[in-house]
Formats: sequence, C-alpha cells, structure tokens
Amino acid sequence: MNRFRTRAWGPADKAVVLAVGVVLLAAVAFVVVRLLPERCGDGLEAAGKECVGVTAGVLPGDPELEGLIRGVADENARVERSWTQPENGQPRIPYVRVALMMPFTSDASSTMSTEQIARALAGAHAAQLRANAQAGPRYQLLLAHNGRNMEHWEPVVARLAGMVDDEAPLVGVFGMPSSTPDTLAAAEALSEHRIPAIGPILTSTTMEAGYLFKTSPSNRLYAEALREYLAENPGNGTGFLVSDRRELDSYSADLRDVFLARFGKEYGLKQRQASYLGLTGEDEGVPQRFSDVARSICLTRADTVFFAGRDHDLPHLVDRLASEPSCDHGKPTRILKVGIGMDPETTTAEITEQLRDAGITLVNAASVDTRSWTADKQLPAGPRGFLKQFDKLREKLRNDPAHEQPWGNKPLDDGYAVMYYDAFTVLSQATGRAYDDINGGRKETEEAAGKNGAPALPRHADVYNTMVNMTILGTRSGTSCVNCVRGASGTFGFDESPDTRKWAVCKPVPVSEYPEPDSDARTGAAGVYRSYEEIFDGSCP
Repeated sequence: MNRFRTRAWGPADKAVVLAVGVVLLAAVAFVVVRLLPERCGDGLEAAGKECVGVTAGVLPGDPELEGLIRGVADENARVERSWTQPENGQPRIPYVRVALMMPFTSDASSTMSTEQIARALAGAHAAQLRANAQAGPRYQLLLAHNGRNMEHWEPVVARLAGMVDDEAPLVGVFGMPSSTPDTLAAAEALSEHRIPAIGPILTSTTMEAGYLFKTSPSNRLYAEALREYLAENPGNGTGFLVSDRRELDSYSADLRDVFLARFGKEYGLKQRQASYLGLTGEDEGVPQRFSDVARSICLTRADTVFFAGRDHDLPHLVDRLASEPSCDHGKPTRILKVGIGMDPETTTAEITEQLRDAGITLVNAASVDTRSWTADKQLPAGPRGFLKQFDKLREKLRNDPAHEQPWGNKPLDDGYAVMYYDAFTVLSQATGRAYDDINGGRKETEEAAGKNGAPALPRHADVYNTMVNMTILGTRSGTSCVNCVRGASGTFGFDESPDTRKWAVCKPVPVSEYPEPDSDARTGAAGVYRSYEEIFDGSCP
C-alpha cells in the first residue's frame, strides 16, 4: 500500500494556499516599495549600488561628507522657508536654484577622492552662504549626484531640465570635475536645454559646448604660462614627455598633445617620451608603474620633464626617480606640470624629502596659488571674502563632534574649494544682476518684496545672456572690470568670442616651484601670465 499517496485537494486547502500566496506577494511588494525610497530618497533613483539624481535635501554620499551635506540641506530648507513661511513679519524673499553636479561617492579609482569632494562641496557651500547673506534673491544649492565615475549623467540632466520652469527655477549648473567623454556629453545635453553650466576645474581643450563656461585655464593656456617660465629658465634644452595612456582620460591625452605642439621641437619630446597607466579609470593592468619611465629619463640626461598626467600619480614618479641608481642626482631636474593648485599628495613630508635629496623641483602652472596667500598681507577683496566665509564654515563644522571633516592639513592647497566657490559666485552674480535689471533696480525690487509682492525671477536664459557679457573691457587708459568677476582666484571675465570659446579671459595663471628654492638660488621669474592677455596688449585689470 502506498503510504505517501497524494490526497486530493479540497476547497479549504485551495483557500489556504491562495491566502498564503497573497500574503507573500504583498510582503514582496511592501519590501520593494519600502526599501527603494528609503535607500535613495526623493528625487533620486538607484543606479547599481549608488543613488543618483537631484535633491535639495540629504544625499546619501560618502559618510565623511554627512556634516557638509546636512549643512547644505539645512540652508536650503531655510531659503525655502524665507519664501513660504517668513518669520516675525519679515518680507517674503524669492529664491532660485543652482545645481552642483559631480560625484558624492568615491573609491580607489574614481574621479574624485572623498577629500577632494569635501573641499569642492565646502567651497560651493561657502559661496551659497555668502550669496544668501546679501541683498537679492536667495539660492538653494541642489546636489546632483551623477555617479562616482560620472557615467549616470542622463537621469540627472533630465531632472535638471524639468526644473527650469518651476516657481523657484533652476538657473544654472556647475561641477563636472573631470575632462572625460561623459562630462562632455553631459555638458552638450545641458546646452541642448540652454542651461548655462560651469566647469570649475575643467582644463582639456576638448571640453567645449555651447553653454559651457570654464573658470580654470585650458591646458593650452597653462602651457603658455609655462612657456613664459621657460623663457626665463630654459635649462639644457633636453626634455622628456611622460603621459598617462588611459583611453578615456581626455585631460591627459589633451595635455600630451598640447605639450608636443608647444614644446616638442624645442625640447625634443617626440624622440624622448614614455607612457604609464594612471590610477583613475578601469583600464586593465597594474597602474602607476614608473620604473621604465624613470630609467629612460635618467638615460637621456633630460633635465626638463613634461608630466601629462594626474597629480595622484606624480608621487610615484618622484619616488622612482629619487631611487633610480642611474640618475645623476647631483644635477637638477624639473618636472613641469599643470594643476588646479598644488595637490597635498605632492607636498607630503616624505615626497618633499625625496625631491630635495634627488634635486628635483616641481614647476606647477595653476588656476590659483593659495600657498602664496600666507605671505601676502594685502590680499584683494576676492580672496579676503572667500577666506572669511570659508574659515567660518570650517569652524562651524569643526565644532560638530558627530561629523569629522576630511579636510586634511592643507585644505586650500589643491584649489578645489576656491574654484568651486568662484563658479557658484559667477552664477549668483549673473543671477543677481539679471534680477535687478528685470525688476527695474534694487530699490523697486525691495519695495515689491516688502509689500508681499512677487518680484520676477530671472530664468536660465537670462543668466546665460548676462554671463556672456561679464566681459573685460579695453579702454583708452587700459582695461576695465565693470561687469566681470572679482573672484577668489583672481579677476576674470567671459564673452562670446570664437577666440576664447567661453574660457575665462584675463584669468591669472600663476607658476610656482616646489620645494621653494632658497632666496639666493631663485630662478628668474616672469610676471603672472593672464589668459588671453594678448587681446589687451598684455594689460589685464
């Protein structure tokens, strides 16, 4: 007899199974619906292991950034309340939105380190706080996370494009920290929507789109500053080109081409060059191998090395050169590089000792040289205003025991905080000027707000039209800065000329040496080069 014979199911059995199935389906649906919103939040969506999108609230970024991100969210909420629920009978103050589009997470090979993200975000937030303390509209700083490698830009741009006609309109975007194909595609997509965008630290000459402005000099302009340096300090004429060969790194490839075009013949770079695999990116192979490169440099007795790579790779080249037995460390060697500032990774105590012992000097053409500020007691208004606001923000966060900030001991050296501060300042300055023009002047605007009226807010097109007229003007007595930007990184302007292609005009490009030579061993120093200064016969304000 079959003891395990299947019994026929009755109506009660079927009802139980049906009930269990319904409960299980409901549980699964609950988990899916419940977990995803909690994980990403309003305005964000899952993309792999990240949450990408746009928010005025708290973004799930690297844990070390929590204090900064919450500070931005709190200020955004205060700005909204000043319009919807002003306190103590205060007039309603209208506001606009500016988006910071960049990664807010990182790993070992991603575009930005957590420390770089923190410094950039701090600079942007400091500019937001300063703008919101002045007359005119207030500003929300939207955090637009496009992925640690910036590949998830499409849903971000789609969300931003949908905000330009809101009651509190999006008027501009800035961020986009790396010269990559994804960055260019995002800038082109924003341009299709006619949204002005600023790349605070973009330098590759390939980074050009219709509505994309750049506050840093291009690689070609950096090279021009280095050319002026080399005119005073030519060396022995034997050069060597070192370049990162990662396929998708437009920055390094463009800088290599610029160095070859500008210095190839004079320093023999076509016959003396080598490449390496940089850390950033996902190319196969072990990165930062410089043994063969160092031996080749020493073999050729080159005293002027042109480095077309990223700063986080440079310490590994210095280490190999300093330990290479075939090198004659009794003779000086210069490594010419470009950068937003002087990255702290290249000036650690260990690297500094290696540079001194091996007779190596880093020659850096930069967007800003904050290291020189400590020696200058008469800083212009732009850097002074930045330092005041940035120090105030740092002190506030330092007093928050729950959130240790990854500033490092050189938070300004790499220039990220300064350049992101300036990028926001450009957008807020253009917005404020358009706001006053549209509403007939500041007095009329304040009167309308005092009567609980609603002053007209500028839109993204108005901001763009203002930005292209933030020009340096030539006059009979020289040049004038009437509508231009007096930023923390210097005085500069923008125009629509096909010659400048929305790169900053008259932007200072300081060249510095590290380690700094002794006073009796200083090399000849030319004046600070200003971008496109030839347009004004070398005279910039």
